[in-house]
Amino acid sequence: MPLRESFANLKQWFTKPAPEALFDRQLVWISLGLMLTGLVMVTSASFPISYRLTGQPFHFMFRHAIFLILAISTAAVILQVPTKRWFQYSSLLLGVAIFLLIVVLVGGKSVNGASRWIPLGLFNLQPAEVAKLSLFIFMSGYLVRKQDEVRATFFGGFFKPILVFGTLAVLLLFQPDLGTVIVMLVTLFGMLFIAGAKLTQFLALVVVGIGAVIGLILAEPYRMKRVTSFLDPWENPFGSGYQLTQSLMAFGRGDWFGQGLGNSIQKLAYLPEAHTDFVFAVLAEELGFVGVVLVLMLIFSLVLKAIFIGRKAFESDEFFGGYLAFGIGIWFAFQTLVNVGAAAGIVPTKGLTLPLISYGGSSLIVMSVAVSILLRIDHECRLKAQQREKNTEDEQQ
Repeated sequence: MPLRESFANLKQWFTKPAPEALFDRQLVWISLGLMLTGLVMVTSASFPISYRLTGQPFHFMFRHAIFLILAISTAAVILQVPTKRWFQYSSLLLGVAIFLLIVVLVGGKSVNGASRWIPLGLFNLQPAEVAKLSLFIFMSGYLVRKQDEVRATFFGGFFKPILVFGTLAVLLLFQPDLGTVIVMLVTLFGMLFIAGAKLTQFLALVVVGIGAVIGLILAEPYRMKRVTSFLDPWENPFGSGYQLTQSLMAFGRGDWFGQGLGNSIQKLAYLPEAHTDFVFAVLAEELGFVGVVLVLMLIFSLVLKAIFIGRKAFESDEFFGGYLAFGIGIWFAFQTLVNVGAAAGIVPTKGLTLPLISYGGSSLIVMSVAVSILLRIDHECRLKAQQREKNTEDEQQ
């Protein structure tokens, strides 16, 4: 009977362990889960603005779906690239990122006073996203090539990578984009620490980095306004504190189980950037505390996966893959903390996307590429382990 066979197959699927795979299936499902969550929440959060701007409610949903298809297709192609190729061409990739950052300053598209996008027709390329991944790939290669210098001397260990970072930071600050600079700086510090840099030099560099960020905030009045409005958004709830107060209202209305999918009030022209930077506030209002916790668990499961893959790579003597996996993990974790913290009023507002969830083609594609690189690193480690087991069996025979 077909029905009986179906039940038997279902029972077998649940009771028998899955065959050994040469890739991390959990990482794939976590990533797809976050992408699907992003599509649902962008659809819900963008209804009002989509109807207001285009006359039909699903405009941003269709665009985000296209971005998802592009992201998954690009990730599938990138998955075929061996890790050693990223190591070989890391300097070239960094050069391309610097070139794109120069192009966006010369002829980029300006939105809300910031010139951060290069129009490509189907979507606007944001070179800052490419620059982040390029820097982490370059730094991973640098830490492999100059590991002894990093652990021994200040000039070789710190000055050279900081010089590269400084070049990118200057170009980004001209856009201006301080949020991306901070993400790069924190991830860079994390990678240097993992590489075994001297603690005293590392701490000194952290102090200098924090001082530089504070100086950049003090140098621009609009950044200072963001900090002061973050400290007390209710002092001027219809001015500098408007965005944060509306976001906090969304969190408050969410309660334990939310208002229900699609029932957000704050997205109805009250909360600016509801489908981009503040999509998490809409998620909190519609899905409540339980939904917030589940989504954060998914994101930090991905971060833990990156850390475990990095550790596995180090154990397999794949140092480039190890540094890069740790770098991607730190990047995803810190960017999530900043995005969620800004929406919840924990940190000042910054224009950073929520990994694999927020609306935006460049961010979604680049972060999908980062996930596919993680899958490739894990795949190569599994192949190496399989080969070792085979060699051991051959020796025993």
